[in-house]
Amino acid sequence: MAAPLARGAAPRGQEDGDGARGAAAAVGDGDSKDCILEPLSLPECPGGTTTSEASPSVPCIFCEEHVPVAEQDKLLKHMIIEHKIVIADIKLVADFPRYILYWRKRFTEQPITDFCSVIRINSTAPLEEQDNYFLLCDVLPEDRVLREELQKQRLREILEQQQQERNDNSFRGICMFCNEEFLGNRSVLLNHMAREHAFNIGLPDNIVNCSEFLHTLQKKLNNLQCLYCEKTFRDKNTLKDHMRKKQHRRINPKNREYDRFYVINYLELGKSWEEVQSEDDRELTEHQEDDWSDWEEHPVSAVCLFCEKRAETMEKLCVHMQEAHEFDLLKIKSELGLNFYQQVKLVNFIRRQVHQCRCYGCRVQFKSRADLRTHMEEAKHTSLLPEVKTWDQPEYYFPTYENDTLLCTLSDSESDLTAQGQNGNVTIISEDISKLHALKQSSILNQSLLQECLKH
Repeated sequence: MAAPLARGAAPRGQEDGDGARGAAAAVGDGDSKDCILEPLSLPECPGGTTTSEASPSVPCIFCEEHVPVAEQDKLLKHMIIEHKIVIADIKLVADFPRYILYWRKRFTEQPITDFCSVIRINSTAPLEEQDNYFLLCDVLPEDRVLREELQKQRLREILEQQQQERNDNSFRGICMFCNEEFLGNRSVLLNHMAREHAFNIGLPDNIVNCSEFLHTLQKKLNNLQCLYCEKTFRDKNTLKDHMRKKQHRRINPKNREYDRFYVINYLELGKSWEEVQSEDDRELTEHQEDDWSDWEEHPVSAVCLFCEKRAETMEKLCVHMQEAHEFDLLKIKSELGLNFYQQVKLVNFIRRQVHQCRCYGCRVQFKSRADLRTHMEEAKHTSLLPEVKTWDQPEYYFPTYENDTLLCTLSDSESDLTAQGQNGNVTIISEDISKLHALKQSSILNQSLLQECLKH
């Protein structure tokens, strides 16, 4: 039988031998049962619970040793030291307990040598000093099929969980940036963070175990840790400024801790989302044709300054703002003679005031955007802009929203003046003559007149 054969010899700790022996010896050398490596917790339920009730356990393939599922490394070390069996690519096993239980049953039916490759350690030594280790890997067709079936089963479970979360309207969550509470579907909170705080963790339909995901992110923020570069800061304000200025309001794509929250990571055995995505890109490149005649460019829509209305062109958006909010952006640009950068500042200024629910006409702040919009429309404050020096400041070079498409549709005033000149509607702005005496003294005409007099 397999079990007695695997238990037959214990590692003798020779330092020579190949990599498998070195791995086994390394595991054995670090064994210390008296060390406490993490905090311990007493049972929270009255009367306590047993270990098996609190955490499911998984047995050894050959003996009655049991360990909690969360401590699978401990079981793997036990099987190497006591039974000399090594399981290859254990991280690619989708369901570790089911995998172990399957082989536990199979090893009682046939000898271990029918399934495992035998690795002889210290083969040049005398026979009594030689050891055999057994490698269980997916080179064995049965093992490969088992791993694939476990992966498919895990994918079915994940898709069921995802569908349940998509249809769940009892979700309750709090925004990590403004502490606003959201009830209903999880997409409401995720879309809010993407729209209002430029924090996008992906489409809601691509995420699974959303509550656990948000809890993980919130825990990092509570520990004053940046979600992207993962540096720790001294206080919340410093962290917020860092994430805003460095545009770190996103998660670190290299952090494998987040992989379990995305469905794409469950699609293929042993492949991360990056590998799956790169394969898709390669397939598109390989099948790409030279004929681009059917190419259709999808227009990018811009959002109104005061409401959620979207329009595909600048002209349509300006018409909407003029009719719905009595705000004529083109007229303001023409009357004030705004160049491109001043338009950018004005848009960012209005965006920030509306985001903060503050009327820029009377400086009154409201509880919600709906209240602000009602006030500005009733009081006609949408067109009551403050003085130019209020918003024509360097701080408004920076967009309030990183994905503000309106900024990309603004036109340069020079091209506008050229177009107006063709129509005969050129706006002429006179010089400032409030200090006429100083203007006469500094005028270049004085120098030209003096040079002409000297010639004659």
